Amino acid sequence: MTVVLSLLVALVLAPAARGGEASASTHLKLTDVAAEAGLTTPTWCGRPEKPHILESGGTGLALLDYDLDGDLDLYLVNGWRLEGSEVAERGRNALFRNRGDGVFEEVTAAAGVGDDGWGTGVGVGDVDGDGLPDLFVSNFGPDVLYRNLGDGSFEPLAGAPSIDGWSTGAVFFDADGDGDQDLYLGGYIDCTTEEVLNAEPELDWEGMKVMLGPFGLEGLGNRFFRNLGGGRFEDATESGGFHDIGLFYSFGVVATDLDGDLDLDLYVANDSNPNYVYENDGGRFQEVGLWSGAALDAMGNAQAGMGLAVGDLDDDGLPDLLVTNFYKDASTLYRNLGDLVFEDVSRPLGVSEPSYWPLSWGTTLSDLDLDGDLDVFIANGHIYPQADRAPQSGTSFRQRNSLLEWQGQRFREVGAEAGLETIESSRGLAVGDIDADGDLDLAVSNVDAPPTLLRNDSIRGGSWLIVDAPGAVRASVGAGERVFERHWAAGASFLSVSDPRFHFGLGPATEIERVTLERFDGRRISILGPPADRALVFPRLGAASH
Repeated sequence: MTVVLSLLVALVLAPAARGGEASASTHLKLTDVAAEAGLTTPTWCGRPEKPHILESGGTGLALLDYDLDGDLDLYLVNGWRLEGSEVAERGRNALFRNRGDGVFEEVTAAAGVGDDGWGTGVGVGDVDGDGLPDLFVSNFGPDVLYRNLGDGSFEPLAGAPSIDGWSTGAVFFDADGDGDQDLYLGGYIDCTTEEVLNAEPELDWEGMKVMLGPFGLEGLGNRFFRNLGGGRFEDATESGGFHDIGLFYSFGVVATDLDGDLDLDLYVANDSNPNYVYENDGGRFQEVGLWSGAALDAMGNAQAGMGLAVGDLDDDGLPDLLVTNFYKDASTLYRNLGDLVFEDVSRPLGVSEPSYWPLSWGTTLSDLDLDGDLDVFIANGHIYPQADRAPQSGTSFRQRNSLLEWQGQRFREVGAEAGLETIESSRGLAVGDIDADGDLDLAVSNVDAPPTLLRNDSIRGGSWLIVDAPGAVRASVGAGERVFERHWAAGASFLSVSDPRFHFGLGPATEIERVTLERFDGRRISILGPPADRALVFPRLGAASH
């Protein structure tokens, strides 16, 4: 059934667009404004020499509107700083409130979210159905779940779901269609604090000793926790069909509708092993990665999966997947052919070559210049600081992040032309419209350094639309001669969380004919002829995922 909404939709006018200069060959322009925005807190990850693999993973970050004031705030996950075999500093996670003027103020203490465990990743969900975003922090050690109290503060929930060890990607989603949000949590390796503190480089690489792993180390199983209500969860890994067949060193995780049946499937990026594709069949999952074609690359090789992105490159209503990998192991773009069948199109679409040498982590498929086509941003950085002493390797520890612009038939790397000047060992990536001007900005976490905040100053290729529709599994916008498709996706990137709203660049179209939302229960909701350059705020569409 299609319901046409008009009065129930709130139209929010964003500030006038800000222009920006760019190269003649690209309209994209990204400017690092972290320092002037007040983001100077470093995120620690062990020792400078990184003798243990835990010290290579870095941390994630989240963009969320925790206080529901209309601005995206930033939550930064932190690790520990080590000196030799001693803990020199237990870094605290930090929450920064967006003042709305391009400046963030730290409110960690007042919000009560400054956990000082060795943080790795973050998940955002509404665990109690009150409409407020709650925070989950995956740690090396006990994980933490913070419930949002609605007054600017949070409380930690006792008995929170957790993995005993190094947990990684965390994603909240309604796995069984019962209206509340369950949690899937990735695990990497099984190790102890003593092993980390006393680690010595053991692996031979480029004539030097570097950290060992992940091969040679025992993997740590992933877990699925069913939401019982009231902030309570139970481990339902086996009953949910999530038997971790290989302990495959999981990192990035995303929940989205991969097969178009309106329930949420799960994709997991595994390091040095085949990726997982979990098909949702009425709330019970089956792993079909090898059958689907999205577990290996076109040559049948398992890769070193780190981060991932979801986007509909050809507007066919099916979400495509991008997985980032190790250096000298290019990122992989999987085109969705339907019926959970994918093909590797990385090489013909121009992704393989520019992503071969960098070591890549957080990523996104987003329309950064509003021209109607999706672009690719990838956070890069090596795991071996020793790479700086091995020029024959062709790489370095700190690397420039990558920006791939869609130019008609394939992608082209335009990072340097677009102003990407920061050189760090980057990890997490979160995407959202931080300054409410209609285009997407990017926040990037860096190892042993403050984050990068990239303001989008691109020359605009058209109008935009943001659709805020909690409970919708996908959204489409008919404008001009095109129908643009966006898919709800929780998780993605690398241990990070982006703004969950649907964002559209509309290209040369000047008028919008129709916006259509599709819910998990099959109900369609449409509005006709809304103006562009606005945010459309729909009423909550049932108790589905936030």
